[in-house]
Amino acid sequence: MELFEVKVKYDKIVENGLIKKIPEQYVVDALSFTEAEERITKEVAVFSSGEFEVTDIKKARITEVIESEDAAADKWYKARVAFIVIDEKTEKEKRAIQTMLVQGTSLQDALATLQKSLSSGMQDWLIVGIVETQIMDVFRYNAPQQKEQQD
Repeated sequence: MELFEVKVKYDKIVENGLIKKIPEQYVVDALSFTEAEERITKEVAVFSSGEFEVTDIKKARITEVIESEDAAADKWYKARVAFIVIDEKTEKEKRAIQTMLVQGTSLQDALATLQKSLSSGMQDWLIVGIVETQIMDVFRYNAPQQKEQQD
């Protein structure tokens, strides 16, 4: 599975009762661009009304998605983490940068969630940066439940 960043525009009824075309960004776990488009269409169709279009799909350069245990966490942050490794030949320290998507209620909450997740590993790391994104939600792949065969 790969992660795809998908941008959509759809008609949404806003607070004053008017219909407005809203652009939103999501992350979808899928095998292909086609599957990502199909999955986001199904997910967004539940709460959209009227016209709907996928305006952009690209592979996300995200190595890991870290979800918060807090049900109120409604924001997503991109964090750049440097994992510190020692080159066996030169015995010099190198940094392998990875981008992670972290859920949180605030920047501080996302940072705490990230630190908690990283502290369970054995490798040394350094958080290089963390910024809030426009991502509304992450749709993970859920395998369909297979019906048991009856004899």
